[in-house]
Amino acid sequence: RPVKFQFGFEYSVVSQDDFDWGSSHLRRLVQRRDASRSQVARAVKVAASGHQVLMETQGRVALVAIVLVFASFAVVASAQEPATGSKPGGAPSQENVAEIGAKLSNPVSDVWALFTQFGLTFSDGDLNTGDPEVGGNISFQPILPIPLYGSGADAWRLIVRPTIPLLFDPVPQGFDRFDTEVGLGDTLLPLPIAAPAGNWILALGPTFTLPTSTKDAFGRQQWAVGPTGVLGYKTEKWIAGVFPQYFFGIGSRGDQGSTPDASYMSMLYFAFYNLPDAWQIGFNPTISYDAKASSGNRWNVPVGLVVTKTTRIASRPVKFQFGFEYSVVSQDDFGQRFQIKLNVIPVISALIDRPLFGGD
Repeated sequence: RPVKFQFGFEYSVVSQDDFDWGSSHLRRLVQRRDASRSQVARAVKVAASGHQVLMETQGRVALVAIVLVFASFAVVASAQEPATGSKPGGAPSQENVAEIGAKLSNPVSDVWALFTQFGLTFSDGDLNTGDPEVGGNISFQPILPIPLYGSGADAWRLIVRPTIPLLFDPVPQGFDRFDTEVGLGDTLLPLPIAAPAGNWILALGPTFTLPTSTKDAFGRQQWAVGPTGVLGYKTEKWIAGVFPQYFFGIGSRGDQGSTPDASYMSMLYFAFYNLPDAWQIGFNPTISYDAKASSGNRWNVPVGLVVTKTTRIASRPVKFQFGFEYSVVSQDDFGQRFQIKLNVIPVISALIDRPLFGGD
């Protein structure tokens, strides 16, 4: 089986220290009584220019990194065609493409894929008196259903689907003051075990939060663990269900000292109706809840609409999803109000195709 290994090194040609001089020089001029107005103006320009260059550079480097990661997975995946979804002789089957698309709407199906979401967000609240603040996100989520026991309709599977987010978000710095920051968020790692249940969708297991955020505003600064599960129902025409995850903080990240234990939830709820020619229509928003937030800032409840199409690119099934979400309940102070999202989900070959504990 094709396996790709990568080894390399990195050197930061642009870093925060390179621009600290502008800010520190500005502070020294402000403290001096004999500093001229033109000197202060030049220092402000230097500091602002440095911050802008840093943000632009971080954003470009982060975006390039995500593209390279996605390309690396795609190269490995394309080395072997998936066995599912082809007629004898390799001719593509439109019926099988539709079946794969329907399976990808099921969080615990047997299809291996690389889920990538590109989101454009609009956030607002009491801290903002102007137009909604615009942000963005790229979420990378490999979908890896590992067979444990049995096969076909009697198979038990461990569903591994870590979510790795890259965020470009406005962060409040005070009333009506925001800075757009770029960085990684915390990684979510649900590990539910899916049981064979006919038309029912049943799964249960643990879920983890890994404190991988590179900005304080983008993460919890602590490890977390809790329960997760999937409950739903599917027919030939439609599928619906919920996929909740609840987390309890269990310890601070090493560089953060003592952080109060968190208690929070995210819950994906979904429904899709199958249309002709491998199209689907439905919704799949994620509700969030933070038990430790202040009153009025605990819930974000979006509703939305998604249209999907599954097709083949170079004989490989790829599912595209486009939709929007509007939060009917959101944080009073500042939170997401609206999101436009595009999902690209190429199918890959199963890296483990035989049950680990037999039964096939």
